[in-house]
Amino acid sequence: VWTMTVDEYWEAGFWKRLFYRGFRNPLFLFGIAPTINFLILSRTTLNTPAQWRQGEKASVWWTNLALAILWTLEIFLLGWQTMVLINLPIIVLASSVGTWLFYVQHQFERTYWEHTPQWDFTLAAMHGSSYYQLPTVLQWFTGNIGFHHIHHLSPRIPNYRLEQCHQENELFQRVVQLTLRSSLSTVSLALWDEDRQRLITFREAARAKQLATVPA
Repeated sequence: VWTMTVDEYWEAGFWKRLFYRGFRNPLFLFGIAPTINFLILSRTTLNTPAQWRQGEKASVWWTNLALAILWTLEIFLLGWQTMVLINLPIIVLASSVGTWLFYVQHQFERTYWEHTPQWDFTLAAMHGSSYYQLPTVLQWFTGNIGFHHIHHLSPRIPNYRLEQCHQENELFQRVVQLTLRSSLSTVSLALWDEDRQRLITFREAARAKQLATVPA
């Protein structure tokens, strides 16, 4: 998720700041952007990381081909209106939920962000990822995704072992924990304050700027 630092935000022009505020609006961030991302942007390889191999790029196009065949069959058998009524709600809901799950596990107040020379893999995994403590049913449905800190530390641990790892290692229990209720507070966070090493709201940034301009 695009996140500006406080300095970047104030150094940007009026229109870029306005665009950024629109982008960070929850309605766009969790309602519109996810569908655009998964339905359009993720269906191309134009902006893929440089380290992607040809096989990884090819998998995107094979997936596109499979979707095209599936949707064509649905249109042929059911009609395009029924096809849209079936698929669009599923795509919108799944995209929004998926975006929320990954957002809340990285965009919390005391997360870890650092410039490349000082960036540390272990600190990023343990302090840049939260433990999303979901109810048992949701934990099962999401494949233990809430144990995101362990997954980042060691992606090779299968998802059905993540909870066991968390329970058996006290170190894993010292990370930031979020519940469904407490995670809602992350929605208003929008700017990274490099001085205070935490994410803050637009209102906090404006207040800090105002105080900084008040004569001592």
